[in-house]
Amino acid sequence: MKKFGLLIVGGIAAIVLLSQLGPIIGLAISAAVLYLVFKQFVKSTVTWEKVVWGIAGLIMLTVTASNLPAIIGVAAAYVLYLVYKKWNNSTSVKTKENDPFTNFENQWNELNKR
Repeated sequence: MKKFGLLIVGGIAAIVLLSQLGPIIGLAISAAVLYLVFKQFVKSTVTWEKVVWGIAGLIMLTVTASNLPAIIGVAAAYVLYLVYKKWNNSTSVKTKENDPFTNFENQWNELNKR
């Protein structure tokens, strides 16, 4: 039952991730260009260059802000990673029962192995 729940959550996360793949790529590219524009703005010394880079920076900031729903896709990728990690770590753990006859059988089997 636990694996079924992980399968459902993983499936939903995969669908959300695939639906947000375009905005994620757009966010990454626009954030990279915004970073480069900012670096050029800081590096420029002439006033008209600062104005041009400032306008370019505002345009890129608007483009980057339009791709902010991609954060949902990034969160879905993280959830998919957690499901993958949980799927591989889920092993059956034997618990000791309080029944004295079962414990006796287990101890008897251990003695016979030697």
